[in-house]
Amino acid sequence: MRQVKSANKKPNINCLVLGVVFVVLLSASSIFSQAPGSSTSDPSLAVSQPAAPDTNKEPNLRIEKVPVAGGAEIMTIFAKIQQSKKEIPMVSVLRDTLGDDKPENDQLRYLWMLTYTKGALDQKLAAFVPFLYTRTSNHKNPGSGPPRPVADIRRSDKQLWNTILWIAFTKGALNPIGMAARAPVLQYRQNTDDYRRSAIAQAMSVLSLYESVNGEKVLSDTEMKDIEARLSLSDTMFGWHMQDENLSRVYDKTVASSRDIRGHNWELLRQYSENQGLFFDPLVMPDGVARHAIVWTSAEDVAANTGRKFDNRFLNIRSPWGDDRLAKWKGYSQTRWYDEENRVVEEGTPGAKPRTMIPLAIYGLDYPKIPALLVDFRDARNPKRREMTRRALHDVTSNVFALGQFSSLPYFFGRFIYDFATGRRGMDINQASRVRAYAQLKTLLALDASLDDQFRAEIADKLEKVSLNPLENDLDVEIDLALKQYENLMAYARRPDGLPAQLERERRAEMVKFVHGSKDRFFFKLAHYLTLGEYTHKEKATPELVATIDVHRQLHFHERYLREVAYASAKPEVDSDVAAIKRSLTFISQNGAGAAEKTTRALAKLFTITDDEDMRSLCVTSLYRINNAAAKKQLLAIYDNSNLPQRWRNMSAHYLKQALNEGQQMTVRDAETVAGISTN
Repeated sequence: MRQVKSANKKPNINCLVLGVVFVVLLSASSIFSQAPGSSTSDPSLAVSQPAAPDTNKEPNLRIEKVPVAGGAEIMTIFAKIQQSKKEIPMVSVLRDTLGDDKPENDQLRYLWMLTYTKGALDQKLAAFVPFLYTRTSNHKNPGSGPPRPVADIRRSDKQLWNTILWIAFTKGALNPIGMAARAPVLQYRQNTDDYRRSAIAQAMSVLSLYESVNGEKVLSDTEMKDIEARLSLSDTMFGWHMQDENLSRVYDKTVASSRDIRGHNWELLRQYSENQGLFFDPLVMPDGVARHAIVWTSAEDVAANTGRKFDNRFLNIRSPWGDDRLAKWKGYSQTRWYDEENRVVEEGTPGAKPRTMIPLAIYGLDYPKIPALLVDFRDARNPKRREMTRRALHDVTSNVFALGQFSSLPYFFGRFIYDFATGRRGMDINQASRVRAYAQLKTLLALDASLDDQFRAEIADKLEKVSLNPLENDLDVEIDLALKQYENLMAYARRPDGLPAQLERERRAEMVKFVHGSKDRFFFKLAHYLTLGEYTHKEKATPELVATIDVHRQLHFHERYLREVAYASAKPEVDSDVAAIKRSLTFISQNGAGAAEKTTRALAKLFTITDDEDMRSLCVTSLYRINNAAAKKQLLAIYDNSNLPQRWRNMSAHYLKQALNEGQQMTVRDAETVAGISTN
């Protein structure tokens, strides 16, 4: 009997899961019926694209740098918020300079989005409530402590270990307890992750906007790419462990992908809007990028097209034709003048006729697959319901039933069919989260001076109603929070036991790798994670160790630069900065004993692709200076290359002999070969 009961239990769960999935599928079918596959509208009714908003009114942004005792500085971007006309601090970045003016040993540390808070107690309690998809209150008093950083820009495996520990905790502790304990904890985790993603997206928007508008290099190009690449990898399990020299490629790939997605969504939304007789209007931010678009109709078209069939595919809004709400519209509208060819012209142009333009919806263009509906001016709950389809399905399957896509075949196939159907039909349900798109739109509303104040207020009001996260705050509250948190950050930076002491502790932790071997460091890390971060081994700071950190950071800077050049360059003296390359090679030839194996391959490639005599000589000298077997193997390869001029082979042989006499690292076989050279 016990075996029969156990055998019957699993099919019942599978049936229940299938039932949940197919209920969702059936609910989606009603939406499918509202989105016919082909358009029946008259192409002659398509209208031209209205003029883009005036972006000459650039936001008022400035930078403030505050030194921190011990050798660091906090850089803060201030912006004038259009809604309140107040200037508030938006983003702060800590740069550890070691107290000197050498950019090569600078290290970016913390990034604060000053509207991002730890959350009030009632907000945190609400974030635990399963299936509570709304904002409940605001956090008006952040206290007197320092704000929580939204990211630490250093390369680290901390994120990886946190993810591993969380998975282990979920599988080992939460799942056996049951749904009652699992669902609230997972709900809270999801809300905190989404809140952080929103803050990261806002920080990226502000940083990009400042440099494109003001032109001032608050951060170097490399630092900007590092920040944006690290932030874009924040949801990837191994993202924060990415090698620094790969960050530029990650950044370029991310930018290219976003540009492709934006272009695809732009054209998709424009074609479907104009095909239905609507107006497509991009919202261009002051950096010249349109990440959002508005779809309009006109009061004259609403009256003239009563009874006309409307295809809402990719638009995901109800038909405006014959809508009584539009006929009696009391919301925001604007008057535009059009000539006989439906082109937007100035008021008073001969033959021009006015149209009363009514906004229907705002879409996010940086959204995968389809334009994301963010604001529906006639139904503020429409975008929220569509966002909730993703959260609800995830919470039911993962938080309640503890199912993953690979833990149940019925769920796997049901979810695959559901995702395929909604994706192919362009339905804005169960798509990727809108968190980033909403954060970008929030930044646009706060900083873009080209939007009409009344229109901005109406968009902001509808945007607040869409929020699913109890941890988020209203825009007005965020302004006060940013001011208060900036004061707290500055007070923390001035306290000797505050940020300077924290920075000193982190430098002492950085010194560990220069004193202890890999075995000791493994046990130190193990102790750190077993104590949940309470224990971190630190060395006693000495002038010698500080000097070692200085040289190590500079070496890392020059190694990274040479690796990037070797990867991207075809002929360094043509497509790269020769002076910068030689400067890095000179540093490694003098201080590069501890350089990595990857650097030896970069040096060997640079030696091969350049014709510059000085650069080649520095490459050979650097390979000698690097004390590892890989560097000596590259020197041997140069010596064995009979196609090279004899002087380079002789130079390699000289350095190989010298390295052997000094006892530098090389394989036994290579040492025997070098010994043979020395007898000739």
